[in-house]
Amino acid sequence: MLSDVMEDYLKSIYQIQARSGPPVSTSAIAESLDKTPATVTSMLGTLEERGLVTREKYKGAELTPEGETVALEVLRHHRLIEAYLAEHLNYSWSEVHDEADALEHHISEEFERRVAAALDDPAVDPHGDPIPSADLAPLEDDETAPLTEHGVGDRVVVARVSDRDREELEYLADAGITPGTTLEIVDVAPFGMLTVRVAPESEQSLPEAVAGAIFVRHSVDASEPGEQAEGGET
Repeated sequence: MLSDVMEDYLKSIYQIQARSGPPVSTSAIAESLDKTPATVTSMLGTLEERGLVTREKYKGAELTPEGETVALEVLRHHRLIEAYLAEHLNYSWSEVHDEADALEHHISEEFERRVAAALDDPAVDPHGDPIPSADLAPLEDDETAPLTEHGVGDRVVVARVSDRDREELEYLADAGITPGTTLEIVDVAPFGMLTVRVAPESEQSLPEAVAGAIFVRHSVDASEPGEQAEGGET
């Protein structure tokens, strides 16, 4: 049986791999989990002995198929719990992450099944992140890019928002920037501030760090800025 800490490591490695590909460096894992490199190195040795990761000296670690399956199961638990808390217990999207972190290791498969059924088997969590399917198939690339990679005049739809910072999520919710919202970029300042039109009469200036946490795809419909694109989450 794996410990909660082992599962946290596997989940973190999976998420870093999804962003930048394998292998995942010790320093990246340490930063993600707020651990020392020495602690990470020790845990990676344990995970390698369990057949959950492979390691290449001076390069980093990569999940084995078994390790990837464990990571996907933990992610499924986490994101289903987030969705349930938001939809049925009136949690805001800025509150659900920490609660899900505490619960994700401790639910049964029957509980998972009932939560999924109660939510009609959702595809994404409140932040727009994809929920792994019940068969734990690897997640496909969502073909999104950070808002900061787009330029003036681009019309985009918010696909997902990083849940790393509670204050950022509260700020974006107040600004009406949530998954499914259509935005138009109206200005990119040389010092990093990015201004978007959230609604026909409303603009919002975002610091580069906040804009970089918003992942978008090009708009393909005629929605006005601020409107929810078809299929968007609120």
